[in-house]
Order: sequence, then C-alpha cells, then structure tokens
Amino acid sequence: MSLFSRKRAGLGVLGVAVVIASLTPAGGLAAGREIYLDSRASTERRVEDLLRRMTVEEKIGQMAQIRVGKLRGDCNNVNGPLVDSCLKTVLADAHVGSILSGGGDAPLDNTPKAWAEMNNAIQRYALENNRLKIPIIYGADGVHGHNNVISATMFPHQIGLGATWDPGLQEKIGVSASKALRATGVFWNFAPVSDIARDTRWGRFYETYSEDPFLSGQLAAANVRGQQSKVDDTAQLTATAKHFAGYSAPANGHDRAAAQIPIRQLQDLVLPSFQAQFDAGVKTVMINSGSLNGVPVHASKYMLQTQLRDRMGFKGVAVSDWQDMKYLVDRHKVAPDYKTAIAMSVNAGVDMAMEPSNAAEFTSLLLANVRDGSVSRGRIDQAVRRVLKLKFDLGLFEKPYVDPAKADGNVVNVDRSLARQAAAEGTVLLKNDGVLPLSSAAKKIVVTGETADDVRRQLGGWTVEWQGVPDDSPLPPTATVLTGVREAVPGASVVHAPTQAAAVAEADGADAVVVVLGEKPGAEGPADTENPVLTPEQQAWVDAVQATGKPVVVVLLTARPQVLGAAADANALVAGWLPGSEGGRAIADVLFGAVNPSGKLPVSWPKALGDPTLTYDQLPGANTSAGAKYDPLYAFGHGLSYTSFTTSGTSVSVDRQNGVVKFTVANTGGRAGTVVVPVYVRQPASPVLTPDARLVGFTHVELAAGQSKQVEVSFKLAQLALTVGDVDGDGRREIARGGYEAVVGAEKATFTVR
Repeated sequence: MSLFSRKRAGLGVLGVAVVIASLTPAGGLAAGREIYLDSRASTERRVEDLLRRMTVEEKIGQMAQIRVGKLRGDCNNVNGPLVDSCLKTVLADAHVGSILSGGGDAPLDNTPKAWAEMNNAIQRYALENNRLKIPIIYGADGVHGHNNVISATMFPHQIGLGATWDPGLQEKIGVSASKALRATGVFWNFAPVSDIARDTRWGRFYETYSEDPFLSGQLAAANVRGQQSKVDDTAQLTATAKHFAGYSAPANGHDRAAAQIPIRQLQDLVLPSFQAQFDAGVKTVMINSGSLNGVPVHASKYMLQTQLRDRMGFKGVAVSDWQDMKYLVDRHKVAPDYKTAIAMSVNAGVDMAMEPSNAAEFTSLLLANVRDGSVSRGRIDQAVRRVLKLKFDLGLFEKPYVDPAKADGNVVNVDRSLARQAAAEGTVLLKNDGVLPLSSAAKKIVVTGETADDVRRQLGGWTVEWQGVPDDSPLPPTATVLTGVREAVPGASVVHAPTQAAAVAEADGADAVVVVLGEKPGAEGPADTENPVLTPEQQAWVDAVQATGKPVVVVLLTARPQVLGAAADANALVAGWLPGSEGGRAIADVLFGAVNPSGKLPVSWPKALGDPTLTYDQLPGANTSAGAKYDPLYAFGHGLSYTSFTTSGTSVSVDRQNGVVKFTVANTGGRAGTVVVPVYVRQPASPVLTPDARLVGFTHVELAAGQSKQVEVSFKLAQLALTVGDVDGDGRREIARGGYEAVVGAEKATFTVR
C-alpha cells in the first residue's frame, strides 16, 4: 500500500499532486514585501531580516532535528502514513526546522517516488503552518549512494573508495549521490566520514577512507565538491564532515568509547582531513559522540570553538549526532539533567540537536535555559543565523519541493557503470603467484565461500537499514561475485559450491577455485569486534580447497583488513572490500584481466591479532626489536598489477610556499596499466618525533606497455607543519627548518626549508 493512498488526487497535507512552486512571485519583490523572501537580496540581508521577525520559540525550533517517525503512525517512530496531529506537534507547535531519516526510516513503499511525495508533504505542511514560511531541511545518511532506497545504486563503501586513491572518481560519485538524494527531497547528506582508520576493531572502520590524514582529506574533499555541486534545477545539497573529532580512535576499540589523544596527535593526525573538507566548502559538521581526553566533544568549547571555528575557520552548521545532548546525562554523566546538558552543548558550540524522539522536551528546556540566562539570546541568534544561512544558500526558500515524477529517473539503477568502475579501481591485488588473470578460455571455474552469492554481506551496513539489508526486506539489485564470474566466462561451466565439502568435490577438473570470504553486515557498536580475524571456518574452507592442488583465488569482501591466518597461503589474494551493487562484475573484471588492477591499500593489513592499531606512520624510537617495527602482512600503499612499473630520476624543488617533485614512471611490463605513485616526505632530524614517512601527494599514471612519462606532484610546505613544544606545550604549529627528503619508490631527493 502506498504511503499516500489517501487523498491521492488532492492537494492536502498528505496529497501527492505536487505543485513545483516558488515562495516568491515571478515578478520579484512586491512593494513592502519582506526582504527575506526576495531572492535578489544578499543572503546576509535575508538572514538578518528573517531573524529579527522571529520569536525566541521559533528560533529554538530551528535548532531541533527530529526523526521522521515522529510524524507518522502513532507519532512514535512507527512506519505508517503521515498523520496531521503528529505533523502539528512537531512542525507547528515546536517549530522544528529539520527532519531526518534514522538508520532505516523510509516510506512504506520504499521507492524514490514515495520518498519525494513524503518529503513534499512534510515540506508543504511546514510551509502552510508557520507564519514566516521557513522551509524544513531533510537529512539522511547517504554514505554509499542513496542507500536507504532499495532500488538505488549502492557504491562501494568508503574504505573501498579509499583504495582507488582517485579524487576525481570521488567527485563523480558525490555528484551521483547528490542527484539521487535531492530528487527525493533530501537536501542534507550526513556524509562523508572524515575520521581516519586507526583500529580494525572499530565497527565503523569501513566507513573511513584511509589511515592517512592526507589521503583521507583529499578524497573526502573531492566527495564534498561533488555533492555540493549545482547540476540541475532543484535546490542544492549540503554534505557533512563527520564526526568532529577523534571519533575513530576509541582507546578500547569500541564505538563511542573514550578517546585519549594528545594535542600533537590531534592536530597533526586527526584534524587535517577535516580541514581539507572545510577548505572545500563543506557547509555542515557533525560532532563526535564520544569523549576526548575526559570531555565529551558535545560539551567541549575548546573543540567546537577554539579548534573548529577559531583555528580551522569553519563557518557552517554544527549538528549533534543521534541524541547526544541527552547522553551527556545518561552516558557521560557530566550533566545532572537534560536541561543542563542542553545548555552545556549549545554553549560549547552545537547549533542543532539531533534529538530524534521528543521535540517538545528539547525546545521547552532550551527555552527555559534562555529565560533563566543559562543560554544567552545572542548564542541562540548565532546558531539560528547559521541554520537560516544554510537554507538560503541551498535555495530551499525558492525551491522547497521536488518533482516526484522525476525521482525514479534519478535514483533507480543510475550510474551503474560508475559504480562498477569504482569497485574495480578499489580492488587491490594483494598477492599473485602467477594464477591471475584467469583465462577467459577456462572450461570450469568453481565459485565458493560464504560470501560468493550473498548480497547482504557484499553491500554491508548502511544499506536499506543501518545494520544492512534486513532479512525480511527485498534485496537491492546487485551483481554478486558468482554473477560476475558467470557473465565474464559465459562459455565456461561456472559451478557454485555453497559448502566446503561441495567445493572440494567440485574442484576436480576445475581450472581454478574462487573462494569469496567476508563478514556479516553491521554498523557502529554492533559491528565492533575484539577479534578482527577470518573465522576458523573460513580459514578451514581455504585450507580444504588448497589441498586439492587446484589454483585458489581468495576474494575478501570485508569491512576491515582481517587477519587472514591460513588463508594468506592461497595462490592469489584479492581485497574487494564492500564493493556495492556492481561489485561482483568489477571483481570479475579484475580476475579475468578485463581490468588491470590499480588499487592500493589505504590502510595497513595486519599480520597478527595483536596489530589492530598498526599504521604506517609509526613514530621512531620505541625499541629495535622485531615486534616493535612496522611489519604488516601488506603495507599501506601496497597493490600489485598485471604489469610492472619503475620510477626514476626523482628531483625536488621548493619555494617559500610549495614544493614540486618530478620523476619518470615507466611501464616495464607487457600490458597497459595504471599505477598510483605516492610521494612521501621524511625529516631525518626533527624537533619532535615525526613519522619516518608522511604522504604529501600522489598521482595516477596510465601507460601503455613499454611507455614512460615524466610527471610531477606538487605539495604545500604547510603540509610539513608540526605541533612543536614540550609535553605541556601550547599547541603551536610550525614548519621546522632544515633538511628533508622527498621519497618516490626506492629513490629520494633532498631539499631544505629555510
């Protein structure tokens, strides 16, 4: 039954006969008309004009974001039809300015058109029932496409996109996701994740791009530029830099647990990826749910004002994560009651509360804080000014609605070729004992393993719902690895062996056995693990197939680099991550050589269970024993090809602000290919401990067999800045003078900063 089966032909609150209208007449501003409704006026004038007309209650409502479930069914997060009384409570009585979908909130008929109709109906009610005609802004977690919609194209999760090392590709994916979201009335996307991957135990590891702050920042900034680009006639969308900051470094590896991060590590390692997105113009930031050095970030004026605003220059909207103001009472226990918690958080710098459950409670308590002086009216105006500016900048006052008739065309199976390209570029060939690429003339291929034909595992968490596709849900249209292999060799006998015993039996006469391993989908705390290792059953599966003597290719569809154990002995290892809708075809493209792999590890692949926090940028001086050295199974930046490349002739030049590294790349193999060449800088002697290598740039070079090309990579000397001073230093950052080395492959070139 459709969400809007009632009153289908009408223009009531729940109707779907949508009129695409402007809030201002075509002729422009009439005499005496409000400045804020004049699209020709500057944003600043419009904001100030509207702000002065608002009551304090109306202002406070703009600082609240409520879950869409509170607008329907029994007004208590039930997936039913929108209900007038629920809409009135939230939008008219509490003046709420933003609605969101949680990790599974969708219309009953989970189609793009139904999403558009639902959001239009909510918007229409809001505009018709607030005297100043302020539109709401609707938010959702589109972390790998419009992933709440079953028929949408699911791109690889961020860890797989990190393996592409391709900012241009991320920008295209950002454009695609933005078009899909906006077509359904979602103008605020809670993505990308800016946190860096530092601990494989953490359940959101796969939502990050990389363990390296520069690589993460470059990819996230490109995604932001794509999402926030203007590509059609709807209002624009805002991306979100999340989760500011230190969220991915819980001391015990558990989601939202306490983090202890010294100022040097915070500024030199954690914050740069956020800065890259701020420089790219991201309009919103979501705050870390956890605590940092004993202070919940939602209550930290140092983080939300000194760092975020004063030092990093962010000027947009800071929104809390799910119910985090209340957690200052319930979890962190730094506030005696919710009223105090709200005051702490707002005064620290949070502009909007993601308070999913109770709009009236939040708004009434914030109002009480204003009346008793716990929160100043000036602070309220500051927060609301930012929220209103966002809505004006996006064009929501002029274009609050979308056209449901266009929704399917912008969402259903769009950009599948881009998704396939992304999954192929992010596939990393970890090991190859000469068995890959497989021959397209193969007679028999056995495909086996728990994940060979499992859509839910392949798509991972944040797909339809936050923990992944529910068991009772239709499956999104997805090409599994089994599907991809069958399509790649239509003339071969491709046998699916669903069990270990079947795989061993079917190996007889096979040209190769492809074993697809992975982990169950999940997100956040439920996806945490104290044991990031392939299960004993999966390792035994590989062992049994290896014992047949047939070539064995292990494909890893995992949310993190798991310790492989016996599986590391396979003839070939391929990291496919969580590759999305076209993942199976993309992986088959690599397995059979239609695509020459170019993916590089964006994270270190641990060798042993004791290495969940092993990263390439280790600080020197721990000790000289073997166990203290950086010795992963596969290093950051590792990735094989079906051809071979060399670099030579490295040189570097610097001026007062920039450096340029030049070198020659040659394809010394027998087939065309693309190689990612990273450029590192090291400082032989530095004022404080510095990693032996810091990534400052990278480039993609595509070469025919035997071809060579001179390339250059530029970097800013500001990238070399360090937080200097003693243990109790004041956080001052500077570029240390002296000698440096630029490292490309096995070569290095020296330069001096004066």
